[in-house]
Amino acid sequence: MSKKIAVAIFHGAGTPKKDFATEMIEQVSKALQKKLKVKDVEGIFSFEPVFWSSIFEKEQAKLWNRLQQSADLDFPRMRRFVIEFLADAVAYQPTPDNHQSYDRVNAYVAKAMNRLREKAGADAPLCVISYSLGTIVASNYFYDLQFRRHKRGLETIQYTGDSPIEKCETLTLFYTTGSPMALWSLRYIDFGAPITVPSPKIKHLYPNIKGEWINFYDKDDVLAFPLKGINEAYSLAVTKDVEINTGGFVSSWNPLSHFHYDRNEKIIETIAKGLAETWRSLT
Repeated sequence: MSKKIAVAIFHGAGTPKKDFATEMIEQVSKALQKKLKVKDVEGIFSFEPVFWSSIFEKEQAKLWNRLQQSADLDFPRMRRFVIEFLADAVAYQPTPDNHQSYDRVNAYVAKAMNRLREKAGADAPLCVISYSLGTIVASNYFYDLQFRRHKRGLETIQYTGDSPIEKCETLTLFYTTGSPMALWSLRYIDFGAPITVPSPKIKHLYPNIKGEWINFYDKDDVLAFPLKGINEAYSLAVTKDVEINTGGFVSSWNPLSHFHYDRNEKIIETIAKGLAETWRSLT
């Protein structure tokens, strides 16, 4: 059995810097050092940033250049913001032709799972930390593995390995922050069904693991919502909705709070606690 825990970090909409997960990893690692009383957590936890929006970077830049050349548009900075942040959500939607961008994004996630298998082990318990649109990307990816395995895109199938971690069988912890998942539920009859956390199969590997799905939202963040109230299925699937206050003096009381979940101490503390408890259940 694995002696490491795999941690995948999904960013939100837009085009972040490639080191988008660095601060989150540092903060969680420091909290884990205190909880587990160890100097170095690298031998216990393997982190993998999932830079999924890189799939759209070139196309977004090309589209912006073409639009600028075709007309004299007002508010260029705001328009660029719209392209980077909202276009991801539009481009990510499945299409009839082999899912196209949806398949490309999921194939990218599959490759990230390949890397976690190499770093943490084929049966390593998996923790997923996700933010904003990244909560949708992560949820869709694992939902397809749990319930639509044979209906996935061809590229995704090509890059999905056969180990327990790559097949979503070791999914243990799921943390959603600033999630618009409630809005995405409108696409389905009776608001759809969520993923199962922890994975039903993990008990065969680690009978003592509990697992959890905790959703964090700020009531001033107009893009984020609690999830347990969506329907009965979500009420059962989500362990807890946690209201927090993100941001500082300028942003904590308005929609700008959406951009500060990765710095929230309560979120860091909760994630570190879940990881530490999971680690203890293995030893």
